[in-house]
Amino acid sequence: MKKFSRLWSIWLIALMLVITAGCGTNNKTNDAASPSASAAQSQDTPASASAEAQQHTSYPLVLKDASGTEVTFDAAPARIVSIAPSETEMLFALGLDEQIVGVSDNDDYPEAAKSKPKMGGWQINTEAIVAAKPDVVFAAGITSDDTIKALRKLGIKVFQFNPKTVDAVIQDVEQYGQITDHQAEAKQVTDKMKAELAQVTEKIKSVSTDQKKKVYIEFSPGWTVGKGEFMDEMITLAGGVNVAADATGWYEINEENIIKANPDVILYSKNVVDQNSKTLDQIIKARAGWDQITAIKENRVVALDDNLLSRTGPRITEGLIEVAKAIYPDLFQ
Repeated sequence: MKKFSRLWSIWLIALMLVITAGCGTNNKTNDAASPSASAAQSQDTPASASAEAQQHTSYPLVLKDASGTEVTFDAAPARIVSIAPSETEMLFALGLDEQIVGVSDNDDYPEAAKSKPKMGGWQINTEAIVAAKPDVVFAAGITSDDTIKALRKLGIKVFQFNPKTVDAVIQDVEQYGQITDHQAEAKQVTDKMKAELAQVTEKIKSVSTDQKKKVYIEFSPGWTVGKGEFMDEMITLAGGVNVAADATGWYEINEENIIKANPDVILYSKNVVDQNSKTLDQIIKARAGWDQITAIKENRVVALDDNLLSRTGPRITEGLIEVAKAIYPDLFQ
């Protein structure tokens, strides 16, 4: 289990302060077949030829990223740097292992990501990125504006993603497929994600409004998430009611308010311990008055792998299933 340190708090504060609303949207959609696909179409039926054409990207491709910056791709990028774990997971999910020439120090999934050249952690190593000679650098919402601006001033192409909903994450997978000319692979990923989302939706259909469980989530000691962030939406999609949704974004809790809210379920990060080797659930249960909370009295304090929830990547719907299981275990037996 990883030791909790100041880096975790830095990550949360950076996430709260840096993340800007919205996600990358297409400025122009280019779905025409590539020359190689066009040559193959002559032997296909019209229907199969059309399907083949839709699986290839026509360049130049012009898109706007999450920051509103227009980015032009003259060809599928052959050398890619990712500076966020979520983006690295996206790239590997689309089978772009060979094109990845650099990842952040924090990237640990999949296993192959650990052996890629490192481009820095919370502080990006600009020199390493320049030396990698990337065709594009993919960034996430946690990447600071100053970092992105500095890279662009050096003539490096940067494309930022910042999804706020599960649907937006799915759309980002599609956009990755379009940028990299891996649309068929992207569809396989999004089909799986949509199926997992549908699984949760179907399971919780029987939960009426007055039966919905009240949920509190804590991923760093004393910090929770309110409305406007994807974790809040995940609680809602899982059929729960976020007791912290009366505020916006990531924020430090008022312990008395959580006692008054009396959540039925408490979710916490299993990856966090403090300097005294106390786990997050031990910290939560030791708080004065919290032993009167229903979730604690009924032993409904559930550990989750925060990487499934904190990373807006292809595993986000796997995380959604885990949240739903934690809230309504009887529905997922």
